[in-house]
Amino acid sequence: MNHPYAREFGDFLRARRSRLRPQDVGLEPGGRRKVTGLRREELALLAGLSTDYYQRMEQGREVRPSDDILDALAGALGLDDEERRHFFTLAYAARRPAPARVDREPDSLPDSVRRLLPAMDTPAIVLGRHLDVLASNPMAEALLGDPTAYPPDRRNMLLLMFDDTQAREWACPDWEEQALQYIGMMRAAIANDPTHPRATALVGELSIRSADFQRLWALHDVRAATSGTRTFRIPEVGAITMHWDTYPLPGNPGQTMLVFTAEPGSADADRLRLLASLHASRAANVRRV
Repeated sequence: MNHPYAREFGDFLRARRSRLRPQDVGLEPGGRRKVTGLRREELALLAGLSTDYYQRMEQGREVRPSDDILDALAGALGLDDEERRHFFTLAYAARRPAPARVDREPDSLPDSVRRLLPAMDTPAIVLGRHLDVLASNPMAEALLGDPTAYPPDRRNMLLLMFDDTQAREWACPDWEEQALQYIGMMRAAIANDPTHPRATALVGELSIRSADFQRLWALHDVRAATSGTRTFRIPEVGAITMHWDTYPLPGNPGQTMLVFTAEPGSADADRLRLLASLHASRAANVRRV
């Protein structure tokens, strides 16, 4: 049986090879081609490897490439810095004769973060290593919805992005860009532990249920996903453009706090305040009932 880490390494190689055209790397396109992207022998030639050795890597067979070989492959594939780091992480894991022991303790929310969230005057959520929503504050619930409306195993940003019609409507037209950012974060988690039951369950379910997920997951995109902007289109108040940033939680591997902020004094900030006020009023009415 192939090493699970080596399979992930091979899948990455195959996906990236398929995205390169001969003319991208200074080769003549030639006649009609049966494969999308470069042929195995073409990439092997560019990296200075034998075709057989390269093929074994793509197939996820037991290989332990040296750093020099990884450097050559990264150059041939034209990887950027973030992609290169991910590539080396996969390769180092594949070198090991057996999967290393990893921490598979359930994600838990530190008490300090639990106290901090409601005190924050801007939307914030805490994500586990596989993008499970561990907690959110009232401002985030006003913007993104209440995660407790879903069963515990469905409170996951990837599931919400691909299964929730409202999530698509609110993020449109940049829905695909947002989905790719979450997929990039999941790719990083899987690089460290590709056989984690939660990861395999999520990827397996979405691969079956969503053609969009299947298409985007196959790209093997790797993204830092540390900051950006996102526009929410909410019928009650209109469009709100927010900046977002992620903050790793110290002492909790893989957990991040995702914080949304509006430009102070802007119309977006005014709309966010109105949305929060409407949400608070609804919550008060529910409590009175």
